[in-house]
Amino acid sequence: MTPGNALSDSAFIAADVGGTHVRIGLVRASGNDAHPISVLEYRKYVCAAYGSLADIIEDFLRSLPGVAISHGVIASAGYPLEDGTVITTNLPWRLSPEDIRQRLGFADLRLVNDFEAVAHAAAQVDASEVLQLAGPVNAAVRGPTLILGPGTGLGAAVWIPTGKRAVVLPTEAGQAALTAGNAIEMALLAQMLKTRSHVPVEYALSGPGLINLYTALCALRGREPAYALPGEITAAATSGNDPLARECLEIFCGLLGSLVGDMALLYGVQGGVYLAGGILPQIRDFLLNSSFVERFLNKGPMREALERIPVKLVEHGQLGVIGAASWYLDQRNGD
Repeated sequence: MTPGNALSDSAFIAADVGGTHVRIGLVRASGNDAHPISVLEYRKYVCAAYGSLADIIEDFLRSLPGVAISHGVIASAGYPLEDGTVITTNLPWRLSPEDIRQRLGFADLRLVNDFEAVAHAAAQVDASEVLQLAGPVNAAVRGPTLILGPGTGLGAAVWIPTGKRAVVLPTEAGQAALTAGNAIEMALLAQMLKTRSHVPVEYALSGPGLINLYTALCALRGREPAYALPGEITAAATSGNDPLARECLEIFCGLLGSLVGDMALLYGVQGGVYLAGGILPQIRDFLLNSSFVERFLNKGPMREALERIPVKLVEHGQLGVIGAASWYLDQRNGD
């Protein structure tokens, strides 16, 4: 669909900024309560191919001839500072929404945590776009819902219903300390602690984290690493040709299940868990047959409570963009 001039007053941009890719869309309100966001145009960019986020947005805007856009929202991982910049460990360039707003001449450009944005979109995902991993298939109890996923880092947010409008609590779960649940995980954690004093969750549960796990496992097994990219490890593991790669990916899934169970208990999750991120859809069948669910449930007497929580893998590629747009409209309506 090619946008026309009539869209200039109602459309805005929504960008989902990850450590590897930026997904950006031209969006507007649809008027449909079930799916309130219409995505009119959508493109995916490689972060490292551009000098800044502003360069990416400018390139996207040049692809929309005749459309004057003056509003937008950026969803990104990181911790916002008072000066408007964002502390983020996974981007190749500095992120300052205010600098971008001034450069582009926008009237309004807002920032939202990336998984806070995903939380605003999770309820809009169709049943055909999710894979049920655990828990009841029917609707869960209305209550706090966890959205979590590994990509270039690990993000997480909690959606909390509070009457007419929900509250979304962004977290820095990826920076919390990684915990071990069995002997091999304890050995891997000890191996990682040889080179750093703090091993955060995302040091193991992310794309780069999968490499870290594999490297540590190779060291324990006295093997030279054969792969240097996460995709190479997952391909070798899922093909069944490399037992070490398969063991590594199994450890990854087990650690993830344990983390998700911990967070479900920490935040009193009742409404369900949505797993997102760039890695999991690529290993969906492996994840389904891994120890993920058993580790999720392995919380002693709280197992019965966790069995009542549906856990779903979200496979909607535009989820971050739609969520950022939903959040932005909620903010504008509340101003």
